[in-house]
Amino acid sequence: MAAPTSTVDLSAALITAPVPIGHWLAILPVAHCITLGAVLLMLRGYPRLQAWLAIPGLAALALIDAALLAKVAADGPLTMVMGRWLPPFGIAFTVDLFGALMAFTAALAALAGGIYALADIGESGRRYGFFPLLMLLMAGVTGAFLTGDIFNLYVWFEVLLISSFGLIILGSEREQIDGALKYAVLNLIATTLFLVGVGILYAAFGTLNMADIAAKAGDLRGTAPLMTLASLFLLAFGMKAAAFPVNFWLPAAYHTPRIVVSALFAGLLTKVGIYALIRVMVMLLPVERQELSPVIALVAAATIVVGALGALAENDIRRLFGYVVISGIGNMLAGVALGGLGGISGAVFYALHSMVLMTALYLAAGEIARRGGGFSLSALGGLYRQSGGFTALSLVLFLAACGLPPFSGFWPKVILVKASLDLGAWWLAASILLGGFLTTIAFGRLFLLAYWRPAAIALTPSGPRWRTGLPLAALTALVIGFGILPEQLLALSQSAAAGLADPQAYLHSVFPEGRAP
Repeated sequence: MAAPTSTVDLSAALITAPVPIGHWLAILPVAHCITLGAVLLMLRGYPRLQAWLAIPGLAALALIDAALLAKVAADGPLTMVMGRWLPPFGIAFTVDLFGALMAFTAALAALAGGIYALADIGESGRRYGFFPLLMLLMAGVTGAFLTGDIFNLYVWFEVLLISSFGLIILGSEREQIDGALKYAVLNLIATTLFLVGVGILYAAFGTLNMADIAAKAGDLRGTAPLMTLASLFLLAFGMKAAAFPVNFWLPAAYHTPRIVVSALFAGLLTKVGIYALIRVMVMLLPVERQELSPVIALVAAATIVVGALGALAENDIRRLFGYVVISGIGNMLAGVALGGLGGISGAVFYALHSMVLMTALYLAAGEIARRGGGFSLSALGGLYRQSGGFTALSLVLFLAACGLPPFSGFWPKVILVKASLDLGAWWLAASILLGGFLTTIAFGRLFLLAYWRPAAIALTPSGPRWRTGLPLAALTALVIGFGILPEQLLALSQSAAAGLADPQAYLHSVFPEGRAP
């Protein structure tokens, strides 16, 4: 299909007025990550200096994203266009509340991971580029959350994939190479499907700007292959998010790298897939999402239950947590299937909760191994006697992962169950509750074996180190805070969902004087 032609004079599309200073915030997080990553790469011969530059850099990223979130929450979506070309001709960074929330939460998780890495990543790992790769990973993740161009979204996927390949093989152990191969093959297939979908989309719409696509979709629904596009994007992003039945790569890969790398992957990478799915299916192709909702709901239910059953069957704590990640993805997919303010706000809330929680769980797994001598449940025991404080912290995270009150995982599940029952989808509500029940059994088993059971051998008491204890405690505090005081996060999630369902403010940010013909 030939791309539609435009009668717009391209010379008139150049920006002549200066860009407002506040709009530079849209691109500043990505520019910061790339610049700092380049500086750290040049300092690869100074591993200690690398670390002490990276942590302030990650803190600065969190502050920049906080400022961006505050501006978007106060003033609405903002747009920054590259190359001084007006949309839809220039590549746009358009930041709404959904993207700003995801970017800020990702920065917090990355900061916690960076601090933990001071203890987890030795001099060899730093020389091989852990911190430059981490900044490149954050550039890809943040760019995906903030871009307003769908091909640019594909580019940022590639950036985060390249950096994640480097991180997953850091150490060059046989198990890591095997995990990286499985991780790479499935993700490259998903990326290829995404690129094919982008090509078909451009042929149909003649544009890659998301706001322009959203505005034109209604007019082209009778002629363009939008259902084919929606199906391709669902499959591609479902593979990246580790949805059933293309989820097997995650538990086969996430247990192989250093624990801080696993924590960052579990907290961030699958959420980029969910973000892209919500952005495309809810904002760009809402009618097609509605038609595919039975399929998405079935995939969601299967993902929830398969993930929970996998967690029950595992003996390795890292693989167990990998299946918990998968089960959580199912809950977010349930929100996409349900649609409406309830379903989408539940999916957004759950994504924010999961980014913090899964990062914290994997960091806790690292502490379990440090204190207990390994990751195997059959060999662990006696952690409660060794450290009551760490046991209490772990219990908070376990209860939050199960969706039990009063922690952060409780509220999004309540929202999703209510939205399911309101639409008469009792079986989807039942799958969410069943997944929570099975996950509770899995974590109860973990707690009894690793913490409550007496140790088979005498354990040497190992006190907390600030480099590992501080990020874990901070993330746990967020889990508790989101659960006890959920009103603000719930209001932000609902506003983000409303902006996706009715993207007029998003479109006005890109086309303040109306969409170009």
